[in-house]
Amino acid sequence: MDSEHAGTGYLALPDAPTGPGILVLHAWWGLTDHVRGVCDSLAEAGYVALAPDLFAGRVATEVADAEQQLAEADADQLAHLTRSSLQALLRLPSTTGDTVGVLGWSMGGSMALWLAARVPDAVAATAVFYGGQDIDMVDARSAFLGHYAEDDDYVDDDGLVLLESELHLDGLEVEFHRYPGTRHWFAEPDRPEHDPAAAALAWDRTLAFFRHHLPPPQPVF
Repeated sequence: MDSEHAGTGYLALPDAPTGPGILVLHAWWGLTDHVRGVCDSLAEAGYVALAPDLFAGRVATEVADAEQQLAEADADQLAHLTRSSLQALLRLPSTTGDTVGVLGWSMGGSMALWLAARVPDAVAATAVFYGGQDIDMVDARSAFLGHYAEDDDYVDDDGLVLLESELHLDGLEVEFHRYPGTRHWFAEPDRPEHDPAAAALAWDRTLAFFRHHLPPPQPVF
């Protein structure tokens, strides 16, 4: 596997010459080592993984700083950057097919859902960790996988139920999981809320989801 910084982001390439693409969208903390590690893990599984740096190098470790970082960001610029990063991933010589997967956490999860609705022809599979969205998802064509904490001050439970119901009513494949005893950020090892068992289960489900909808090439012996 080859990993490298890719302009304003992080790119991880599989051992195989080509593979399906997955766009990785970070939370309000910024492009952390955890996100880079996720890209590396996806590359080990056969994917071309690209994580755009949505905050231009800024990384927060405290909630107050992360809140300020997000508040100072231009929403239109964030939307443009995520959309252009998706197109850049599709154009990479290593990326196969004309659709990709999208994986996001919290803020990045909300943006992943937004991309699935706004660029429906390009997104085949969307996996989110504790991310919500209240826009109309009727144009989406993606399959959806969601991982949510039992105790979460950042996700409106009624809004989450409405989102899940809407996706089902739109005839899309939807699988949302709730993890007992967990809190927001449970899947991130650099956060105090990290729950190793729930995080491992969620990651196994995520890989199985992407392998089903965007299968990587089989190794040739």
